Amino acid sequence: MSLLERKIRRYEHMRWAQEPNRRTLPFAWGLEYIGGSANEPDPRGYLDHFLEHTLAHSDEWYATGPATDYSLNGDVLTFTSAIESPWPENNLVHGQFFRARHTGPAVVVLAQWNSRWEEQTDVCRWLNKLGITAVKMSLPYHDRRAIPGHPRADHLVGPNVGLTLQANRQAVLDARRTLRWLEQQGYDRLGVLGTSIGSSIAFVTMCHEPAIRAGAFLHVATYCGDVVANGLTTMNVWESLQSKLSQEDIRRYWSPISPFPYIPKLLGTGKKILAITGRYDPTFWPEFTNAFFDEAPRGGIDIERLSLPCGHYSMGVAPFKWLVGFRFGTFLFQSLAA
Repeated sequence: MSLLERKIRRYEHMRWAQEPNRRTLPFAWGLEYIGGSANEPDPRGYLDHFLEHTLAHSDEWYATGPATDYSLNGDVLTFTSAIESPWPENNLVHGQFFRARHTGPAVVVLAQWNSRWEEQTDVCRWLNKLGITAVKMSLPYHDRRAIPGHPRADHLVGPNVGLTLQANRQAVLDARRTLRWLEQQGYDRLGVLGTSIGSSIAFVTMCHEPAIRAGAFLHVATYCGDVVANGLTTMNVWESLQSKLSQEDIRRYWSPISPFPYIPKLLGTGKKILAITGRYDPTFWPEFTNAFFDEAPRGGIDIERLSLPCGHYSMGVAPFKWLVGFRFGTFLFQSLAA
């Protein structure tokens, strides 16, 4: 291990240790969140059937129309989510609108897990300087969508199997509704930019949303379950899950919300894809990132890749953030040109 890698690893663990309000919640099957019963006697059997049907009919599972109650108050966009979770606070989607022009290119920005309302505003302002309008959409259970007793977004990625499935599906549908609003405003060259869990959600959205021309993804991996079972930032989640499930189990159960199964859907679409990864990432481990890139060419998909000598958290600090910003900015500018 090189000196740089050791320094990056130390920095990653230091940043992880500084995160507040981290808790270990109890395991739950949560089948009531995906159309089942909380008292299902055979939860594994139910999930097996659910997976087979959902993966085969993912276009239906991720289908949604525009919201009927879009409201722009200053620079804050709100509308009702297509998914009705048990918490009203989570069901009102919030987004920050950064207008560059009244028509032309626009990007939906999906931030990392547990991001705060004020985070990634610099990303959106940078896109504005390039002439690209942006909407930074709050993910389910984040910032203004947080629910009582959970200052962290415990339910977007948590040890409740069904609730995590519902929450990630909700995020995709919310992103698609945000895109519909942008179209209503006159934006006709649409893209998506995602970071970490936002990258996973953005990729699944791109695979199911014909209007997206280009996507930039900061950190990529194959399956959500692999990331959670092995990643530094999800150790508290895996602590509960592993009491009932193996890594293979959670990889399969969360496959409908993972990028890997949907790679072939991009074949022949002509969509432009940029993936930026960290070679020393202890959350999206390189073996999962590399497996993603190994599969893409076999699926006939051309992905541009930028690999940096950094980790998960450190991608967001200088000098790496400057390189990342320059590359995704120029990529989206060129990909969404007329």
